Amino acid sequence: MGDIPGPRESAESTVFLLERFRAGDNDALNRLFARYVPLLQRWASGRLPRWARDLTDTHDLVQDAALQTFKNIEDFEHRGEGALQAYLRQAVMNRIRDEFRRSARSPESTAISSGLLDKGTSPFERAVGAELLDAYDAALARLEVTEREAIIGRIELGLTYPELASAMNKPSPDAVRMTVARGLVRLAEEMGREER
Repeated sequence: MGDIPGPRESAESTVFLLERFRAGDNDALNRLFARYVPLLQRWASGRLPRWARDLTDTHDLVQDAALQTFKNIEDFEHRGEGALQAYLRQAVMNRIRDEFRRSARSPESTAISSGLLDKGTSPFERAVGAELLDAYDAALARLEVTEREAIIGRIELGLTYPELASAMNKPSPDAVRMTVARGLVRLAEEMGREER
């Protein structure tokens, strides 16, 4: 493709900007950053549980995850509208997981190679599907804070029940298991209401 977008592709399309960035155009990266980072910050601010917010500043976490993802964007395959946003969301979720696990370990700091970053869709995204993700997010937002945080910790972050009990200051892993189970029932009810 040449430097000028074709008739079906505007100069601001995500595909065009990705191609320009891959060709070395840093202005295209700046445009992609301006387009996606504010959306990711809004999404992540509601996604980061209360007990994890002190781990790192959400703004910095999102910017760093986006920057690292764009540095390795050659592995990304655009598969339609919303694909890049889902890819970036997964990078942010991976970064949240890393931050939680880093804080749970001893204070020793260890750099993690960017080559270890899982660049594929998460099992959660594959199971839910892109079209249901918005309904899931809306239903999740309507849950009580404790239920929402338990579901995010267990389902999205993949924390074990003992890890989640510690993070949420619950008396036992079984207490967290019950909170997650109640939350999932309520989540299913809320998503059922959306479909009506």
